[in-house]
Amino acid sequence: MKRKGQAALEFLTTYGWAFLVILIMIGALAYFGVLKPSRLLPDRCSVGPEFECQDFQISQSDDTIKLRLKNNLGEPVSVSSMSATAESAVALSCGDDPDFSGTWASGQVKDFTFGDCNHNSIGLIVGEKGKISFSVKYYAVRSGSGYTRQVDGEVFSTVV
Repeated sequence: MKRKGQAALEFLTTYGWAFLVILIMIGALAYFGVLKPSRLLPDRCSVGPEFECQDFQISQSDDTIKLRLKNNLGEPVSVSSMSATAESAVALSCGDDPDFSGTWASGQVKDFTFGDCNHNSIGLIVGEKGKISFSVKYYAVRSGSGYTRQVDGEVFSTVV
């Protein structure tokens, strides 16, 4: 009877050591950033079907967020305001709002730049992925500013 108990204990001890080695390996991989999911995810810009995000950039060197959007509404619109936010303890603030003056024709592509942003304060690091949410308030030219709509989007990109 004592032999069976010893065999069972040795069996469990061997599996315990193997399990401990596996946990240490996973911990080391996580510590050195190999298992960081954000490294595996591609850069992306997503916005509602009203607009198409054709290009984007989060730049630490000149403290800007750049968006190139295309009007897919099928009619001319005017943008009344744009804002950008980040998921951090400190609020994202940009000193220069994008220039959205004038009418935005159907199918036209426009560049919008948020300038003088506080990237350091919100934790955006060059070479790491950053996530910025933005919203665009617009209205159809034929309807007027009393019929303002809002579309939200986000940029998940490597900070340059």
